[in-house]
Amino acid sequence: MNETFAIVYQLEPTPSLKRFAEGIQHVMESNGYRLGDERDPHIQLVFNMVDPRHPRHFRRKGKGTFVITVAENHQPVDDTFRSAYPVLIQSLGNMMIFLDRYTNPEKTFFITLEQGCYPLASHEGDSTYYQDVFKRIRPLASSQLVIDNTFHPDLPEDLREGDTVTNELIQSGKKLDGMNLLPTPFPIEELLPDKAYRHVQRLYGIGGLSYGNLSARREESQFWMSARGVNKAQLQQIGRDILLIKGYDPDNLSMEISVPADIEPKRASVDAIEHWMIYTEHPEVGAIVHIHAWMEGIPSTEINYPCGTVQLAEAVAQKIREAEDPSRAVIGLKNHGLTITGRDLNDIFERIQGKIIPQVPMT
Repeated sequence: MNETFAIVYQLEPTPSLKRFAEGIQHVMESNGYRLGDERDPHIQLVFNMVDPRHPRHFRRKGKGTFVITVAENHQPVDDTFRSAYPVLIQSLGNMMIFLDRYTNPEKTFFITLEQGCYPLASHEGDSTYYQDVFKRIRPLASSQLVIDNTFHPDLPEDLREGDTVTNELIQSGKKLDGMNLLPTPFPIEELLPDKAYRHVQRLYGIGGLSYGNLSARREESQFWMSARGVNKAQLQQIGRDILLIKGYDPDNLSMEISVPADIEPKRASVDAIEHWMIYTEHPEVGAIVHIHAWMEGIPSTEINYPCGTVQLAEAVAQKIREAEDPSRAVIGLKNHGLTITGRDLNDIFERIQGKIIPQVPMT
């Protein structure tokens, strides 16, 4: 793990923002991280200090770099989330620290891509403040992304139009839409110019059309899965909307995908690594659904790891391993949503009917 970080200013910093940056640097270094050069393509974490009125993004040099947007607010705010979330998106961050200087006492909020908005209990000046901030950002600082894809144009001819499993995926995507579990919280494509919007799609694995994903086993550890950034309510074309995931290359942190030879494929969902781990370990699991929603009384991961990371996949896999019946588990992903396994897709929908809570609790 390359335990390095950088602090970048996209504005003339205020004294309070400088103070925050100095506190962040001290707590990162005291926890074993080294201040590095933001131009290093292997740097793990970048704190991007922005003006919330004109947020500028940090141009990542490497695929494995996580960015935390940091912004100060000096104006009255009616809704912290609605004020801060567009800044997170426009600055292309993985997470945002929103420093509300207007309130008394001043408050610190964490804004996440999964609609999370939760305050820090401690305040700047408290002895534990920066250590508390570090606890929140540590999952980003210690994670490895699996977002690369290796496409093999070897999909068998008889699968180019799909099969009974892909038909079940298509119908299940429509069911999720009918349960109102697909919309994104904001029309992201309206907040960004085209170039930045395409960058968001690559970074976040969301396309402004729908959140979540679903998959079903084809044979052995191969499985069909909804592609990244597509509308799950309208899954249609093999290689574009639905992909055949056939393996994982741990040396290159890349998902192996079988596609038709004459189609420019969509990329795999960032959660493909999680699904692959589950199917490989539990042959009795026939389908998996991931939604940004919640259910009462379920086991949950303890750390809010980012989507598409080995660490999140391992944390979910561990909880499924501990379930009474791994083939019919419902696992909460802290501040994120649910991963649900089933014998098949119909089994999953029958079990969750009437039990879904649309809003994920944020802690």
